[in-house]
Amino acid sequence: MSTTSPSMQPEEPKQQAVYYLPAQSPVEDDEINLLDYWRILMRYKWLIIFFTITSASSTIYVAFKMTPIYRAEVTLAPAGDNKSAASALSGQFGGLASLAGINLGSGGGKTQEAIATLESRSFTNTFISEEKLMPILFADSWNESDQTWNVKTEKEKPTKWKAFKTFNGIRTISENKKNGMFTLAIEWQDPEVATLWANKLVDRINKHQKTMAINEAQQSIEYLKNELKETSVVEMRQAIFRLIEAQTKNIMLANVREEFVFKIIDPAVVPEEKIKPKKKLMAILGTVVGFMLGVFLAFFLAFIKSQKEKTSEKLPTQEPI
Repeated sequence: MSTTSPSMQPEEPKQQAVYYLPAQSPVEDDEINLLDYWRILMRYKWLIIFFTITSASSTIYVAFKMTPIYRAEVTLAPAGDNKSAASALSGQFGGLASLAGINLGSGGGKTQEAIATLESRSFTNTFISEEKLMPILFADSWNESDQTWNVKTEKEKPTKWKAFKTFNGIRTISENKKNGMFTLAIEWQDPEVATLWANKLVDRINKHQKTMAINEAQQSIEYLKNELKETSVVEMRQAIFRLIEAQTKNIMLANVREEFVFKIIDPAVVPEEKIKPKKKLMAILGTVVGFMLGVFLAFFLAFIKSQKEKTSEKLPTQEPI
C-alpha cells in the first residue's frame, strides 16, 4: 500500500470573493420619479395656471365672437321609378331604342344623376344667378346703398367660381344607407335664408330633371317618327309605334309629377338651435389645450435647468493665482 506525501496532494481551489450589488426596487424608482414630476409641477404651477386660464379665456372669447351658424335640412326619398311601356320592350327592341336615345332600364340611375346635377357647377351657378345670391354670399364686399361691390380692384370682385366654392361649402347631400333616404342640408348664419335655399334647391332640381326628361322623350319621338317613314317592315313599324307610345306616356307622367326625382318626406323648417359654434365644447378644449401646453412648458424648462446644472458641475474650477 503506497502512501502519498502531503506535498503531493492537490491544492484546493481558492474561493473568490463574490460581491453583490443591492438591487434597487422599481417601486422606489417609480415613487422617486413621480415625486420629481410632482415637484416640477408645483414649481411651475403658476405658469401652468396662467396658460390654462389664458387659453380657456381666449377660446371662450372667440366662441362668443363667432357668427352663429344654423342648419336647415330636407329629407328626401327617391321618387318611384314607374316602369314605362318602353321597359317591357327592352328585350326585343333594345338596339332600336338605344339608337333613338331611349333609356329602357328601370330608371335606377336617375337619382344619382340628379345628385350629380345638383352638385354640379353649372346648376349651382344658375341657381345663384337666378336667386341673386351673390350679394348675400359676399355681404362683406357688397355695398347695399350703392348696389355695387366695395372692392379696390377688379380682381377682388367675387367671381362665379368663388360663388360656387362658397355655396358648395355650405351645402351637403348625404345618403342613409339603411333606408335609402337622402338629406340635403344648408348651413348659413340666417336660419330663414338657409331654410328657403334648401327647399328651393329641391324644387329646382325636380323641375330641372323633369324638363330634361321631357326634352329627351320628345327628341326620341322625333327620331322614331323619321325612322317610321324610312321603313316598310311591319314588325319594325309595330315596334316603333310601341316605342312612340311609351315615350308619349312618359311625357304625360312627367307633366303630372311635381316630385319628379325626389319625393319630399320632411321639408326644411326654420331651425331654432345653432350648430356652430359649440361654446361648451370649445371652452373645454381650450382649457385642456392650455393645461397641456403649460405642463409641457414646465417640463421643458425643468429639463433646460437640469442640463445647465450638469454642465456647470462638469466645468473645472479655476484656483486663484
